[in-house]
Amino acid sequence: MKREQLIGQIHRKQSFLCVGLDTDISKIPASLLDTEDPVFEFNRQIIDATKDLCVSYKINTAFYESRGLSGWKSLIKTWQYLPSDCFSIADAKRGDIGNTSEMYAKAFFSPESSGMSFDSVTVAPYMGADSVKPFLGFEDKWAIVLALTSNEGSKDFQFLGRENEDMLFETVLQKAAGWGNAGNMMFVVGATRGEAFLTIRKHVPDHFLLVPGVGAQGGSLQDVCKYGLNQDCGLLVNSSRAVIYASSGKDFADAARTEAQKIQKEMAEWL
Repeated sequence: MKREQLIGQIHRKQSFLCVGLDTDISKIPASLLDTEDPVFEFNRQIIDATKDLCVSYKINTAFYESRGLSGWKSLIKTWQYLPSDCFSIADAKRGDIGNTSEMYAKAFFSPESSGMSFDSVTVAPYMGADSVKPFLGFEDKWAIVLALTSNEGSKDFQFLGRENEDMLFETVLQKAAGWGNAGNMMFVVGATRGEAFLTIRKHVPDHFLLVPGVGAQGGSLQDVCKYGLNQDCGLLVNSSRAVIYASSGKDFADAARTEAQKIQKEMAEWL
């Protein structure tokens, strides 16, 4: 998906919501467990209930890979079911070099190879440009680079820096931005970082930011918008558990829609 297409969807839907399909088979309603593919059936109903309220879906591949062959089948079927006007994210956090990185890119970008063609993949940049550039060689595909994450362990490395020097996450932003451009690269920035978005925007004023951590992780949508919005919106704010597990009963899809609608209405006010 091209950048201008994504921006167009944001303005048409008055939303920059990304729904995370972190589907745990142990958490889906028991009524679905007798279906042929419970995970896909859950995802299908969530997508049908939210596709007019969000502009993106993020599939955390670990929830599918952990289930072996059946999980990969559910993953492929879910990608195939995603609406074509929604930006698709394979949240795989791959990070390797050379041929290995190229194969990871083919796994999520090449339908001839894997049966999937996501718009983007999350990438860990610890091994440098060799980890990221193979994902930038596909037309209209995006690398989403981990920059400043919302987990407690992020303090172990991401904030390191000598006095009066940039912190590590700032160096990542500066370096990685030069490997691609605002039309094929985004950055992951955790919603729990609040005013850190001011620093982020100093380094990457035009790039889109994928922002997890709103909802169940306690991030504030207000702070994200106040400090992170740019002239093109420039944000995809992800909510996973707060939306897809809004109810554990048979009304799970309706409950997910209600929760997504609350978020979308707040986003429309900011837009």
